[in-house]
Amino acid sequence: MKSVSPSGTARTRATDVKVVTVNAEGRSGSKPDFVVTEEPMEIRAGAPGQEPESVSVTMRTPGHDFELAVGFLFTEGMITEPNDVASVKYCELNGEEEQKYNIVTVGLMRAFDMALARRAMVTSSSCGICGTESLDQLLTCTTPVDSESGPRLTTSVLIGLPDAVRKVQPTFDRTGGLHAAALFDAKGKMKVVREDIGRHNAVDKVIGHSVLEKSVPLTEYGLFCSGRLSFEIIQKAAMARIALIAAVGAPSSLAVQTADAFGITLIGFLRDGKANIYTHDHRVQM
Repeated sequence: MKSVSPSGTARTRATDVKVVTVNAEGRSGSKPDFVVTEEPMEIRAGAPGQEPESVSVTMRTPGHDFELAVGFLFTEGMITEPNDVASVKYCELNGEEEQKYNIVTVGLMRAFDMALARRAMVTSSSCGICGTESLDQLLTCTTPVDSESGPRLTTSVLIGLPDAVRKVQPTFDRTGGLHAAALFDAKGKMKVVREDIGRHNAVDKVIGHSVLEKSVPLTEYGLFCSGRLSFEIIQKAAMARIALIAAVGAPSSLAVQTADAFGITLIGFLRDGKANIYTHDHRVQM
């Protein structure tokens, strides 16, 4: 195995293509363009006395791969605190250099539950497959957040979040095809912003960043998502103790139910100067 920079910048996040353009008048042309890079990444976990075990394969945009791997294991309950992480490394598959950056092994300080490793499934970049399959199961893994935790936002700070995140999305500027996740404080200041083709991957990256920085639990920060909100996003936030989630898109019924049960403020349709607050609106000053 070889250790490299945890930023995972060895692979490009945008790929050059040539496109044919057409318009309503029937005119056509060609021009160079960029599309977001999508590649598989295998996440492995190992520990003293346990050989590295394949835990998940996810389709992701290269970049911040170590954060993605650590964030995934944290939100699946295989990592419970930052000191659980002993090492994070890229590794080669049977000496194949071209595969090196698509396999990440997280070394843990203590033995992990094989049942948790088996529960984690192959994920897709479009929606994600959550190992915790129901609200009842999630309640056995963690508890509701405290009603006093989380940032208190003014409506002006809330409404300004999409523009603030959009300004720091360099790969979206090139491709127009990426989701973003961000952690922000009560004044709307961004702590960390990450991009990925998968919504759930972007969330894992910001949580993994916080685990590696030893700044979890994230009780004082809110989570912004550029897409829709489904159960697995709420699950990840609950595991990281995030008490407020705001998204440009719509929430699902199970997302609303889960946020309500866990004391999380859930905000959707945050765009065009408006928003819908679905649960626990006491964290928004109106």
